[in-house]
Amino acid sequence: MSRSVLDLWVGIFVAIGIAALLFLSLKVGNLSSARMSNAYVLQAKFDNIGGLKVRGPVKSAGVVVGRITDIGFDTHAYEAVVTMTIDGRYHFPKDTFASIYTSGLLGEQFVGLEAGGDEKMLNPGDVIAKTQSAVVLEKLIGQFLFSKASEGQTQK
Repeated sequence: MSRSVLDLWVGIFVAIGIAALLFLSLKVGNLSSARMSNAYVLQAKFDNIGGLKVRGPVKSAGVVVGRITDIGFDTHAYEAVVTMTIDGRYHFPKDTFASIYTSGLLGEQFVGLEAGGDEKMLNPGDVIAKTQSAVVLEKLIGQFLFSKASEGQTQK
């Protein structure tokens, strides 16, 4: 094999390697182009969003139905406002419940939508009324320790 042919194959191999790394980095960073047809925007207000991030998934029954596009703060109600873009193929009832969950023990956080039974559907721009904030592990541990400390004082 001549030197130029060997250089050509090495170049092709390096180009494929760079393309694979680019593809993986886009997948890990949730930056890959999501093809959502007729997407619409919904909002939800939470007391605490924990580690929720923009471009995080919005899931229903484990299926990614949208992405988080913006996270803001309502200075009047002192709540976090999460704006989500939902794929137009999926429609949810007015009484849908939005919760913040964590994938696994230390995984990324996402918004989970649990459909209700209302016949009326959410329209683009609507605010989901029923929400459950993120569970903050430090707060739970503090409550547990406080309750154990108060039990010890009442037993004396």
